[in-house]
Amino acid sequence: MKTAKIFLFVVAAFVVASCKVDDPFVDRVVAPVLLVFDNAIGDGGGFTTEPTVTSKATLANATLSVRIYELDKTNILDYKKGIDSIPVSGLALSVTTRAGVKIADITTDASGKATLTKTWADLGMSAPKAGSTVSLTLTGIHKSQSFSKLARLQAN
Repeated sequence: MKTAKIFLFVVAAFVVASCKVDDPFVDRVVAPVLLVFDNAIGDGGGFTTEPTVTSKATLANATLSVRIYELDKTNILDYKKGIDSIPVSGLALSVTTRAGVKIADITTDASGKATLTKTWADLGMSAPKAGSTVSLTLTGIHKSQSFSKLARLQAN
Protein backbone atom coordinates (compact mmCIF):
# COMPACT_ATOMS: atom_id res chain seq x y z
CA MET A 1 0.00 0.00 0.00
CA LYS A 2 2.80 2.36 0.93
CA THR A 3 4.63 1.55 -2.33
CA ALA A 4 1.48 2.26 -4.34
CA LYS A 5 1.11 5.69 -2.69
CA ILE A 6 4.74 6.54 -3.43
CA PHE A 7 4.30 5.37 -7.03
CA LEU A 8 1.17 7.52 -7.46
CA PHE A 9 2.96 10.50 -5.93
CA VAL A 10 5.90 10.13 -8.32
CA VAL A 11 3.57 9.77 -11.33
CA ALA A 12 1.58 12.86 -10.24
CA ALA A 13 4.81 14.83 -9.82
CA PHE A 14 5.93 13.93 -13.35
CA VAL A 15 2.54 14.87 -14.80
CA VAL A 16 2.54 18.25 -13.07
CA ALA A 17 6.18 18.94 -13.97
CA SER A 18 5.67 18.05 -17.62
CA CYS A 19 2.86 20.56 -18.19
CA LYS A 20 3.90 23.44 -20.45
CA VAL A 21 2.99 26.79 -18.98
CA ASP A 22 3.01 29.81 -21.30
CA ASP A 23 4.55 33.03 -20.05
CA PRO A 24 1.53 35.17 -19.12
CA PHE A 25 3.45 38.45 -19.32
CA VAL A 26 5.55 38.42 -22.48
CA ASP A 27 4.27 37.14 -25.80
CA ARG A 28 7.35 37.65 -27.96
CA VAL A 29 7.38 37.68 -31.72
CA VAL A 30 10.50 38.44 -33.75
CA ALA A 31 10.31 41.98 -35.14
CA PRO A 32 9.93 42.12 -38.91
CA VAL A 33 12.39 45.04 -39.22
CA LEU A 34 15.57 46.43 -37.68
CA LEU A 35 15.58 50.08 -36.55
CA VAL A 36 18.93 51.87 -36.40
CA PHE A 37 18.94 55.40 -34.98
CA ASP A 38 21.26 58.23 -36.07
CA ASN A 39 23.04 60.19 -33.31
CA ALA A 40 22.40 57.41 -30.82
CA ILE A 41 24.63 56.68 -27.88
CA GLY A 42 26.24 53.28 -28.51
CA ASP A 43 25.37 51.08 -31.47
CA GLY A 44 22.36 53.03 -32.76
CA GLY A 45 19.75 50.67 -31.48
CA GLY A 46 20.56 47.50 -33.35
CA PHE A 47 21.41 45.66 -30.15
CA THR A 48 20.02 48.16 -27.65
CA THR A 49 16.58 47.61 -26.16
CA GLU A 50 15.94 51.31 -25.69
CA PRO A 51 18.47 53.47 -27.57
CA THR A 52 19.11 57.05 -26.50
CA VAL A 53 19.28 59.57 -29.34
CA THR A 54 20.87 62.96 -28.72
CA SER A 55 19.79 66.33 -30.07
CA LYS A 56 21.03 69.83 -29.22
CA ALA A 57 19.03 71.53 -26.46
CA THR A 58 20.13 74.94 -27.76
CA LEU A 59 18.35 74.46 -31.09
CA ALA A 60 14.67 75.30 -31.47
CA ASN A 61 13.91 71.89 -32.99
CA ALA A 62 14.81 68.40 -31.86
CA THR A 63 15.57 65.81 -34.52
CA LEU A 64 15.17 62.05 -34.45
CA SER A 65 16.33 60.07 -37.49
CA VAL A 66 15.92 56.33 -37.91
CA ARG A 67 16.88 53.92 -40.68
CA ILE A 68 14.70 50.85 -41.11
CA TYR A 69 15.89 47.60 -42.63
CA GLU A 70 14.37 44.25 -43.42
CA LEU A 71 16.85 41.45 -42.80
CA ASP A 72 17.20 38.86 -45.56
CA LYS A 73 18.56 35.76 -43.84
CA THR A 74 18.65 33.58 -46.97
CA ASN A 75 22.45 33.30 -46.86
CA ILE A 76 22.85 33.18 -43.09
CA LEU A 77 24.94 29.99 -43.24
CA ASP A 78 27.26 31.27 -45.98
CA TYR A 79 29.95 33.32 -44.24
CA LYS A 80 30.94 34.90 -47.58
CA LYS A 81 27.48 36.41 -48.07
CA GLY A 82 25.81 36.62 -44.65
CA ILE A 83 22.65 38.57 -43.85
CA ASP A 84 21.53 41.37 -46.17
CA SER A 85 20.06 44.59 -44.80
CA ILE A 86 17.43 45.83 -47.23
CA PRO A 87 16.10 49.39 -46.68
CA VAL A 88 12.33 49.51 -46.21
CA SER A 89 10.81 52.40 -48.16
CA GLY A 90 7.34 53.84 -47.73
CA LEU A 91 6.90 52.47 -44.21
CA ALA A 92 4.57 54.58 -42.06
CA LEU A 93 5.57 55.04 -38.43
CA SER A 94 3.61 56.58 -35.61
CA VAL A 95 5.68 58.38 -32.97
CA THR A 96 4.11 58.73 -29.52
CA THR A 97 5.27 59.49 -26.02
CA ARG A 98 5.31 56.62 -23.57
CA ALA A 99 2.13 58.11 -22.07
CA GLY A 100 0.42 57.63 -25.44
CA VAL A 101 0.41 61.25 -26.64
CA LYS A 102 0.78 61.26 -30.42
CA ILE A 103 3.73 63.35 -31.65
CA ALA A 104 3.67 62.71 -35.40
CA ASP A 105 3.39 60.27 -38.26
CA ILE A 106 6.53 59.84 -40.36
CA THR A 107 7.31 57.75 -43.46
CA THR A 108 10.56 56.22 -44.65
CA ASP A 109 12.10 57.42 -47.91
CA ALA A 110 13.69 55.31 -50.68
CA SER A 111 16.78 54.70 -48.52
CA GLY A 112 14.69 53.53 -45.53
CA LYS A 113 15.26 56.71 -43.53
CA ALA A 114 12.59 58.61 -41.61
CA THR A 115 13.19 61.88 -39.76
CA LEU A 116 11.12 63.54 -37.08
CA THR A 117 11.74 67.25 -36.52
CA LYS A 118 9.66 68.89 -33.78
CA THR A 119 10.11 71.71 -31.34
CA TRP A 120 11.10 70.72 -27.85
CA ALA A 121 7.77 72.14 -26.67
CA ASP A 122 5.92 69.74 -29.02
CA LEU A 123 7.78 66.93 -27.28
CA GLY A 124 6.67 68.15 -23.84
CA MET A 125 9.79 70.13 -22.84
CA SER A 126 9.31 73.89 -22.84
CA ALA A 127 12.86 74.60 -21.66
CA PRO A 128 15.12 71.62 -22.39
CA LYS A 129 18.34 71.28 -20.42
CA ALA A 130 21.27 69.02 -21.17
CA GLY A 131 20.44 65.54 -19.93
CA SER A 132 16.65 65.86 -19.99
CA THR A 133 14.90 63.10 -21.95
CA VAL A 134 11.63 62.27 -23.64
CA SER A 135 10.62 58.60 -23.80
CA LEU A 136 9.17 57.71 -27.20
CA THR A 137 7.55 54.72 -28.90
CA LEU A 138 7.75 54.17 -32.65
CA THR A 139 5.12 51.80 -34.04
CA GLY A 140 4.38 50.51 -37.50
CA ILE A 141 3.24 47.56 -39.58
CA HIS A 142 5.47 45.68 -42.05
CA LYS A 143 4.19 42.70 -44.05
CA SER A 144 1.05 42.51 -41.90
CA GLN A 145 3.07 42.29 -38.67
CA SER A 146 2.93 45.17 -36.21
CA PHE A 147 5.99 46.22 -34.24
CA SER A 148 7.03 48.79 -31.65
CA LYS A 149 10.44 50.18 -30.74
CA LEU A 150 11.21 52.17 -27.62
CA ALA A 151 13.65 55.07 -27.76
CA ARG A 152 14.69 58.12 -25.76
CA LEU A 153 15.41 61.56 -27.14
CA GLN A 154 17.94 63.31 -24.92
CA ALA A 155 18.87 66.98 -24.98
CA ASN A 156 22.61 67.62 -24.95
